[in-house]
Amino acid sequence: MSNPPARDRVRVLIADDESLVRAGLRLILSQAADLDVVAEAADGEQAVEMAVRHDVDVALLDIRMPGTDGLEAAARLATTAPWLSCLVLTTFTEERYLSLAIDKGVSGFLVKDIEPVELISAVRSAARGHAVVSPQMTRHLLDRYAEHEPRRATAREHVARLTDRERDVLVHVGVGLTNAQIAARLYVSEGTVKADIRRILSVLACETRARAALIAHDAGLLDGAPDESEH
Repeated sequence: MSNPPARDRVRVLIADDESLVRAGLRLILSQAADLDVVAEAADGEQAVEMAVRHDVDVALLDIRMPGTDGLEAAARLATTAPWLSCLVLTTFTEERYLSLAIDKGVSGFLVKDIEPVELISAVRSAARGHAVVSPQMTRHLLDRYAEHEPRRATAREHVARLTDRERDVLVHVGVGLTNAQIAARLYVSEGTVKADIRRILSVLACETRARAALIAHDAGLLDGAPDESEH
């Protein structure tokens, strides 16, 4: 993803076919002085058009909408507005869509009942170009994904090419920590973590943190790792 335009305030689009859901999300985001909801859409087609027209920084997209769904909208926006970050809103019952979301290159996925403070933090992180996954979903989703697409041998081969610190960074990515949180845990600068993650993505031949997290899980790096959703 290209770097987002530098702004003092983050411009946000909310796309959901339920007006009450849009109203609730708008109410939550309005509590943050640095976030502006500048557009709303009821389907994916409208979301793509409105996101480009209003030059948004972050798009919150419901994963299931009539016509063009959130995944297709994210894929289109990756081409038409590469600086824009797309966050997919989902539920545990829709987890079968999440591997598709990762393949579409979305910046992250969030549960619909996410706490307000976590939603605000997620939008801010996405606006800075970070990938976002609700911590409470991470282990659950990785376990379920692995059931359907076991690639442990290949994952272990890829992970073996990483340095010890890069593997440590990958474990922290796998349990849903942000760059700042990883830097604090490993006592290094956030810039160092960013550089490590760039190399990790290159070595693992993947484009997103979410895909890297799946590889970490398949390689067994997350076995015994703490569940960050409990903190």
